[in-house]
Order: sequence, then structure tokens, then C-alpha cells
Amino acid sequence: MGCFLILLAVFALNSYHVQGNDWLQNYENGIKEYFELYGPQDFPEKEYPQQFKHPPFVCPDMKPSPTVPTSVHYVKAADIKVVAALGDSLTTAIAANASNVLGVPFEYRQLSWSIGGYGTYEDVITLANIIKVFNPDVIGPAPKMTLNSKPALLNETGFNLAVTGANTYEFPDQTRHLIDTFKNFSGMNYNEDWKLLTILIGNNDLCDYCKNKTLFSVESFIHNLTVALDMLYEEMPRMLVNLVEILPLEGLRDLKKETLGCLLQRSFCSCLILPPDNSTELKELIEMNSVFQKKMEELIASGRYDKRDDFAVILQPYAKNAVPPRLPDGKVDFSYFTPDCFHFTIKGHEEMAKGLWNNMFQPEGKKDILDTFTNIKANCPPVDHPYIYTRLRGSATQLQPRVLFPFLLVLGYFFGFVLTDRR
Repeated sequence: MGCFLILLAVFALNSYHVQGNDWLQNYENGIKEYFELYGPQDFPEKEYPQQFKHPPFVCPDMKPSPTVPTSVHYVKAADIKVVAALGDSLTTAIAANASNVLGVPFEYRQLSWSIGGYGTYEDVITLANIIKVFNPDVIGPAPKMTLNSKPALLNETGFNLAVTGANTYEFPDQTRHLIDTFKNFSGMNYNEDWKLLTILIGNNDLCDYCKNKTLFSVESFIHNLTVALDMLYEEMPRMLVNLVEILPLEGLRDLKKETLGCLLQRSFCSCLILPPDNSTELKELIEMNSVFQKKMEELIASGRYDKRDDFAVILQPYAKNAVPPRLPDGKVDFSYFTPDCFHFTIKGHEEMAKGLWNNMFQPEGKKDILDTFTNIKANCPPVDHPYIYTRLRGSATQLQPRVLFPFLLVLGYFFGFVLTDRR
């Protein structure tokens, strides 16, 4: 019976198959290869308890600015009118609430760490649901689940326009899709509304690195990321971009169980999983992971996206060193990982969301860089700097615009008085 169910699932997926979707093809190949050995194993503990509620998130300052900000450096959470997300399967939230491998092709976009819009903050913690606490009318949180490779409508995805299995060479097209969608969406004021976009892309390039070291090289990665960010910079008014630094992949090699899902890792990320320990191939991939991160840091530090007052790209580094959470006995805590032993469950997505939120309200050079994703506490924006920190003007001690002008008047009067007195 178990074999029949898996074959039926594969048949259904094949009916939706899109030529060129390597991720789905890898999934199908893995299912066909291993179903006779293991069958559909259930892990009900990975499903989110429906009756669970988080305590309310209440902060001292939850109001928008008195007037709509004109500078990207003084945007509060409540000023955000639109949220969006781009990336790959970590953002489409593949299998996030699945209890077995048959649920792996389902994209739980409504639960995604950066853009999920299911219920409220008390139901599930996502960046979008945190923003909803400050602005309940925010546009764009993903409302529904979708199926990988099956075309989905905007009323299902919201502005979660990430694509499962996406590589960075495809990312400019994904970005173009977002820009065109925004321009044609009648529900927002394209020129006036402040938009928050979260991007996480690049880990699939590392997973595929050994297959084509030119297409998935660091040069290709940073070129295509730059092309995409340039498009946003040139066309998108009033936008803050959370560019999340890619995760270190090496720790995923520790997720080893004799289950069908963990065996699927070999299809999803073969360049990471298949090389032997201490092999030249593995060492090269781990080094490339670090180089990818370094190139992202250099791109943003170059100031390429700092010349507009209504646009900013902020590199959020909180996940750059994070390794899989572990139990007290030192074993990997599989409750954070889906049945494919690769993606995050809702528990993992919530930690990702809280880590990102905290980074947004920490200045450059003082952002949290986490060792792992466990028990992160979502902090309120600082009372003395309730704005999302940007790279250029991120110091909490910087004078705010409404304070700066009177200060300069007083300063000018004082120096004028001193000079007059000396004469």
C-alpha cells in the first residue's frame, strides 16, 4: 500500500511537471530510487500544533511616523506598506509543515520565514506577521500553499515570488517578474508606498557547484546578484532590501538518518552530500561557501546602492555562521528540519524570522551573527532609534531629521554670536 501511494504521488507530480524543473526531477528520481526500500515514513512531530499560540508581541512604539517618510534612513516598521520576498525553496517553504516525504513538493508559502501571512503573529512567527503587528493592512504576505511546478496565482502566493530550485543565474528573471508585478498591481501606490523586500539566494549554486564550475562560479553568482539588485535600484522607488547572507551548508552533512527523506539529500544537494569527508571536492565547496559570503559583503560595502535617498540594500548577516541546532546529547535536533533533512520546518522558519527581524534594528557592525537557530527572542525596535537600520546612516547616535535643523540653527546662532563678540 505504501509503495502504491508513493507511485501515485509521483504520477500526480509528473502530470504537473514543467520541462527544465531540475528540483522536481531530482525529487522524482529520488522517490523512484528509494521507495522500495523505505516506503512513506511519518514524522507527525514535524507538523505544527494547530492549537498553539505565541504570546502577543507588544512594543513601546508601534505607531507609524507622523508623516510618510521621504528618506529610507527613517522608515519604521509601521511605515511599511508592502512586503515581498525572492529566492528559492527556503523562501517558498518547501515541506515546512509536511509529516512525510509525500509532502515535500508542497510549498507552504503562507508559513515562510520572510513572507508568510498565515493568521497572525500569535499563530506563526514570520517577518510579514511581525510587520502586521505594526501595520495590519500591509500588502503582500503569502496567504496559501502551492505545489511546486504548478502555476500559481498572485492571490495564492502574495508577493512571495520565490521559485523552488532557483539558481542565481535565473535570479534576474525572478526580479523582473517582481518589478513588473508591482508596476501592474493596482492595490498599491507604486511611487509612494514603502516596500520591504527580503532576498535569500545562492545556496543552490553551491549545491550544484561541482556540476558546472563556470555556471555556478562565484563570478557568475555575484554578477547575477548584481544585475538583479541594479534592476531594483534603477526602477523601484521607496524600497528597503533585506539581503540575507547565504547560510553555511557544511552542517547539513550531519543530518543523516536511514530514512527516505535524508537519502533525498543526495539528489537535492549532491555536491555537498556525496563527497567523502576531508576530500578535495568537499574542501573546495566549503571554501566556495565562504567566498560567496565574502563577495556579498564586498558588493554591499562598495556603496553601489547608497546613492539614492529612497532606496537601500542592507546585508543581514545573522545566519552566516549558523549550524544545525543540537539536542543536549549533541545530536542534531531534527524537529527543525523537514522530512527531506534539508529544509526548515515551521519551527526553523520562526527562528529565521526572529533572527532577521532583530538584525533589521541593529546597526552596521553590531548585528547579531548566530551560532545556531534556537530560542531566539524577537526584540522591540530601540526606543531611541525606531527605524530600520540602513548601511550608511545606521548609527543610533545620529541626529534625526526633525532634530537636526533646529540644532543647526542654534549652532549657527552661537558661532555667529562668538564671531561678532570677537570683532
